[in-house]
Amino acid sequence: MSRRMKVLTWSLLALALAPWSASSQTAGNDYQIGPKDLLEIRVLEVPELNVERRVSDNGSLELPILDVLNVAGLTAPEVRDRIEKALTSKYVNRANVSVVVKEFTNKPVSVLGAVQKPGSLSISGRWTLISAITAAGGLTGSAGRKVLVLRRADNDLTDALEIDTDDLFGGTTPFGSIPILPGDVINIPPRKTLMVFCLGEVKTPGALQFDSDDRLTLLSVIAKAGGLTDRASKTVRIKTKGPDGRDVEKAVNFKRIVDGKDQDPVIEPNDVIIVKESFF
Repeated sequence: MSRRMKVLTWSLLALALAPWSASSQTAGNDYQIGPKDLLEIRVLEVPELNVERRVSDNGSLELPILDVLNVAGLTAPEVRDRIEKALTSKYVNRANVSVVVKEFTNKPVSVLGAVQKPGSLSISGRWTLISAITAAGGLTGSAGRKVLVLRRADNDLTDALEIDTDDLFGGTTPFGSIPILPGDVINIPPRKTLMVFCLGEVKTPGALQFDSDDRLTLLSVIAKAGGLTDRASKTVRIKTKGPDGRDVEKAVNFKRIVDGKDQDPVIEPNDVIIVKESFF
């Protein structure tokens, strides 16, 4: 089935938080129980059933009095109804039952990338983005400036929330308190060093290093190269690799870009910028 990715940035804060908060409110009721999940069961009329039990590998749950119940694929309300029905059919006239998923081990949260302890976490209770990152040991020194939270719905659509780490840890937005649900994937891409080559009539020609978090455009590359010399042509050539691996070259008018008349082109890692000398 095809997937659709919806990327939300911090500037869309109100719109971004609304669906995520709404989904967290129904997650406990909609979550399908699976092997190794830990359930807390309380029955007012039958104290023997006030227990915590972990679902077996085959999806069954062993309970006092009721023996074995198959709960795989059921939600907590459905398990509650099944226990109520079993009790009222044999033991009591009325049963007040509550079922809470204490640990979502069947669908762990994955924290990947630049954290101290990347991997899967079996969440319990109410988790937030900050608490999940903290449980993974916190960020490493190589962490980039972006945190991605991926959530896949039952219809196979995927939401992606992109957050700047300054907003996450700076306390300026409520992103850190975003609820984390079973099966969510949190990815903190590490920073990488990117190379761009700027040749010809710039003040410091050669290989230029950029951070992978930087937005590479022609203006930013030329600026890092010290700007154009007095002999530079207004035509700048950008050599990049095409989809087939072959070199593709295009010419742009640098003056029109500076004046805001043309769009500032995006530069890819390992691109070569060539500024020739003007003969006029």
